[in-house]
Amino acid sequence: ARNLQAAEDWYRARCARLHERAARSQEAVRASRREAGECRRQLQARLVEMESLRGAHQSLERQLQELEERHNAEAAGLQDTIGQLEDDLRNTKNEMARHLREYQDLLNVKMALDIEIAAYRKLLEGEETLFNMGSVGLPALNSLPNPTYSFEPRSFSSST
Repeated sequence: ARNLQAAEDWYRARCARLHERAARSQEAVRASRREAGECRRQLQARLVEMESLRGAHQSLERQLQELEERHNAEAAGLQDTIGQLEDDLRNTKNEMARHLREYQDLLNVKMALDIEIAAYRKLLEGEETLFNMGSVGLPALNSLPNPTYSFEPRSFSSST
């Protein structure tokens, strides 16, 4: 009876310890399940966030590509405009050089004409002086050989 009592006590103690361990294990399992559920929720949230960020990244990449394309097109347009303006500037410089040459030519012609006008003016003043002096009579004037004046246009070359 004593052995039986001791075995029963041992059995009960052992069962109590096993129940206690089972209760702790169940609590640990519940805590592990709660933790696993929390981890799953966090994982799910992170996956959703990652997909959202991936979509935002792709959108930003497309915007960047569009901006680069727009920038390249704008740069090409500006290069074309620069080329046209350089051509216009070159043409304008050439035209200005041509106008300057023409102006120099005209100035040379004007100077030559001024010289010829001055020469003719001197001749006319000399004739006027002879006419006004009165020392020579009309018959004497007629006996003078007819002076002939010839105009020979001169060609001038510009040195611009």
